[in-house]
Amino acid sequence: MARKQSEYLADLLGDDDEVAAPPAAPPADSPAATEDPAPSPPPAPEPVAPSRRRGSMTLLGRESALARVANGEVRQVTQMLLDPARVRPWAGNARSYEHLSEDNCRELIDSLIAEGGQKVPAVVRRIEGDPDHEYEVIAGTRRHWSISWLRANSWPDMKFLAQVVELDDEAAFRLADIENRARKDVSDLERARNYAAALAEHYGNHLTRMAERLKLSKGWLSKMLKVAKIPDSVIAAFASPAEVQLKPAYPLAQALDDKDRGPAIRREAARLSREQEARRDTDRPPLPSAEVIAKLLAAGVEKDAPEKFVLEGAHGRPAITVQSANRQGITLRLHSGHGLSEDDLINRVRDALSELEGEGRGLQR
Repeated sequence: MARKQSEYLADLLGDDDEVAAPPAAPPADSPAATEDPAPSPPPAPEPVAPSRRRGSMTLLGRESALARVANGEVRQVTQMLLDPARVRPWAGNARSYEHLSEDNCRELIDSLIAEGGQKVPAVVRRIEGDPDHEYEVIAGTRRHWSISWLRANSWPDMKFLAQVVELDDEAAFRLADIENRARKDVSDLERARNYAAALAEHYGNHLTRMAERLKLSKGWLSKMLKVAKIPDSVIAAFASPAEVQLKPAYPLAQALDDKDRGPAIRREAARLSREQEARRDTDRPPLPSAEVIAKLLAAGVEKDAPEKFVLEGAHGRPAITVQSANRQGITLRLHSGHGLSEDDLINRVRDALSELEGEGRGLQR
């Protein structure tokens, strides 16, 4: 993509009407003309005609393209081969640099060796005030880590190919986010916490503004921000932070806000964390994330919750079902087709509440 863009700009800005002329013959009375002539070189090949793409660019098209360059719609891209030691990862990227390893970068490392280096440049920006680094990686953290690993492991001449751009932090965040959305190895938890930090830092805690800038659903972004609040003590119950995915983790984040269930979930998370550590120490497989989620969500749920029971209406049809009765309240389901009048139905509701009160599970406990 970057190579095509640079070629495109070269076509726009280059003067393809000018062809280098062959050197003129020396005057007849010059010293070079009177000396024995050297063997004549073979005739130079005729200039190659400009490519079809260049030739097809009309004057109007070129003026239009130059106007796009002038107003900033198209920009010249600078690519450089850098020493990765002079480049640091950007703290605003969702990808966790410290969790990168030879194992999870193996495929990329093999590709770099086979191709003799990078084919796709990373995106970096210049920094100041850091004597050890001149640039920081906005997009391409795995490429930076892999090139650094190769230089330390028998490939000392490998260079880090990067495009140098000028971006503020908010634009850098959006660029990094676009790249990370296509990466399966960036976990939902990493992205969620990255969004939470960016919400305060770049968008003044305005969720709607952030959703619009990132072109994301406001509801989906809200769920990600909720998952970001799951504390590290609970995340430790999983084999790895990468195991924490949005869909199952969102109900867990909600349950942690429950003042009755939250403490029980944290206690269960501490127990599971110790179990996971014991499994690692004895080379046993870790508990899978689905099992961890199930155990955490079961913590704090009352074991002696009443069975659902049904109050009948006319002709034996169900009228009211007691779905749950706990400290948070009572949930009733009112069935259609029960055959009762409104007054009779209200009396059935009173009957249900009285029965629960007699069991010590009423609203006044």
